Amino acid sequence: MGITRRQFLKWSGVSAMGAVVFNGCTTPEQELQVESPVNMPEDLVNGIDNWYATICRQEPEACGIIVRVVEGRAKKIEGNPDYPINRGKHSVRSEAGVQALYHPDRLSGPIYRDSRNDEFREISLEEAHNLVLNKLNVLNSEGQNDRALLITQPLRGHLAAIASEFSSGFGGRHMAFEALDKVALRKSLGRVFGQSRLPKFDIEHSTYLISFGADFLSSWVSPTNHSRAYGEFRQGHAQRGVHVQVDPRFSMSAANADEWLPVKPGSEGILAMSMIYVIIKDGLGDVAAADNLTGGQGHQALEIFSNNSAGVIEATGIDGARIEKIAHDFANSHHPLAIGGGSAGASANGSFNLDAIYSLNVLVNNLNKEGGVIFNPSPPISVLDNDSVSGAGMPSSYQDWKNISQPRVVMIRGANPIHGLPSSAGFSNILDNSEFIISYSSFMDETAEKADLIIPESNYLEDWGDDVPEPGPGYQVIGIQQPVVGRFHQGTVNFGDELIYYSRFLGLALDANLGLTEGSGFKELVEGSIRELWSKNSGSVRSSDFDAFRQGVLQRGGWWDVESGAKIEEMSSNLLDTSWPDVSFVGTGEYNLIPFLSNSLGDGNLAHLPWLQAAPDPLTSVVWNTWVEINSKKAEELDIIQGDILTVESPAGSLEAPAYIHPGVPPWVISMPIGQGHVSFGRYAENVGVNTISLLSEVEDKGSGSLAWAANKVSISKTGRHIDISKFEGNVPAFEVDEQRIIKIAPPESHDHKEHH
Repeated sequence: MGITRRQFLKWSGVSAMGAVVFNGCTTPEQELQVESPVNMPEDLVNGIDNWYATICRQEPEACGIIVRVVEGRAKKIEGNPDYPINRGKHSVRSEAGVQALYHPDRLSGPIYRDSRNDEFREISLEEAHNLVLNKLNVLNSEGQNDRALLITQPLRGHLAAIASEFSSGFGGRHMAFEALDKVALRKSLGRVFGQSRLPKFDIEHSTYLISFGADFLSSWVSPTNHSRAYGEFRQGHAQRGVHVQVDPRFSMSAANADEWLPVKPGSEGILAMSMIYVIIKDGLGDVAAADNLTGGQGHQALEIFSNNSAGVIEATGIDGARIEKIAHDFANSHHPLAIGGGSAGASANGSFNLDAIYSLNVLVNNLNKEGGVIFNPSPPISVLDNDSVSGAGMPSSYQDWKNISQPRVVMIRGANPIHGLPSSAGFSNILDNSEFIISYSSFMDETAEKADLIIPESNYLEDWGDDVPEPGPGYQVIGIQQPVVGRFHQGTVNFGDELIYYSRFLGLALDANLGLTEGSGFKELVEGSIRELWSKNSGSVRSSDFDAFRQGVLQRGGWWDVESGAKIEEMSSNLLDTSWPDVSFVGTGEYNLIPFLSNSLGDGNLAHLPWLQAAPDPLTSVVWNTWVEINSKKAEELDIIQGDILTVESPAGSLEAPAYIHPGVPPWVISMPIGQGHVSFGRYAENVGVNTISLLSEVEDKGSGSLAWAANKVSISKTGRHIDISKFEGNVPAFEVDEQRIIKIAPPESHDHKEHH
């Protein structure tokens, strides 16, 4: 049972107006020295537990967590009931953080090999640092600083500032990797709303939510936050919110919707434009917004998207009357909200789709209003409030990865592009042709295997950090990550400290630009930001004494100010693109391939954790495998039964995986999870399932250069082999229920189906 906010504040002794010192949420030095039974004195084994607030780094959402520590060991992770992003909720990914900490395959210190044909050998941290500095100095002396490439996951907080300062100061390039990148989403939000930061989608107070392709309850953007808000949306108010999911896949969000529209892939924007046409034609939207969107031409500018036109009905597979009803219900709702992402932004016309979807919010005038799209303010820390720090959190597009200039030295932290990029990007060749590769991976994954030098990072439960949540809750938040246990391996490092160390030896101006003093490091940078927050005398923790304030911030897991909303000047919307989009696909197969992020493994970065391998998929209950979701009637036609091994083939390659038969899968679609198929990543990930990304072809969203991962056509065939799929539902197949309507599905007009249930 989770800890309530009242219990948490009572235990920590923190009220809304002050802070009281409480050892249960600090990090006493004596405790941090004892981590193993060998070093633990018998008189310390007292069975008393302490709870420490920190930030979860198992997922990009970076929820606030509290960690139960007994005799120096992390035992259990819960959601921090006081943290604004998740308010006590947490995911299965957060739970598995203790397994990442005590994983038997964790690297304990630096390893190096003289040539890539040699075996790795252990070296000291001093030797590792000298190797890196020598390589960077050679580039500097030869005037080839631009041949240095730093690759990380998208960064936030002070780590983003350090990476940005280091890269620009040295003259190299920084790229952020995200397997199914959200470049199209971010650019579309910037075009439609004029905001560089991701907004808060106020699902909690919405009365009518329509989601296009965004599986917001499972893996999209901020699923823990969205799931908590969804509970309030459904049950927290006098009026139960209505949810419509427009999605070519029967996702977790579709399964929870009042109505699921299995739209044809790539046509989500056409459906949104048709809704806009209906709303403007029937005089339901904001008149000024309608004029801005159409250049004063009104619905006549959108005649090609008429809900009753044969083109719209054929493209979307949705009946015109159904489109009209949804448009009316949306526009007439008190607090309508439209969100879009996932597969909706992952086609060749993804930017068109997202621009149309988010323009629905402009049309119904729900910007910066309860239940609508709420913009986030700039960070409260001065050094974090600039474009370069924001840029460090922006993932590089697939087009960027294809067009990398050959680097001589590559530094990689928190990213595995070898596993997460299609082979057509050619990234493996980039690494093979690099002179020196430094990896900061704690595990030997596919990308780390190509490195010359590996310097493992400390686990996030062992180290300092901070976070500026994105999307935020509509007001300023700084999350603080503090060490809750001592370092399990003394040969691991803090990546921020590494870049600071190199900057000083290279004579870069990082210290001066970030306000660091000589000899200070990443911990001091975080504590300096706490001092800046103290000087504001506002927000969730206040005290006249800095030490008490610092204690309160650590106890609560951060600082936030609910009065600090974004100040947005009146904006004028961009004109809609009223031309018919090019909905095109790669491949000649019969089926649209819809990959999806694993609910537990993410893009595969957590596949090394056995708890997450054993966590059942919420729809299929499958564990420890990759599967192919296929429509029940299609499977019957092809004489496929559950567990039959199928060959899935695309222009990029082929792979084999067992069939999962489901009546909710549209007959023209097959779906496969992403996250498995590692050839290297420790004993629990290697040779488990297949890598769905290997099926993706070289196709981009025309508006952003983002990977169009939902624009692939594939064919399937039987191999003649069969397995019993490991799943919690046993051998009982998914089936239709005729007696009681569970969920309404709008069948495509071009297929003569009855309503599914």
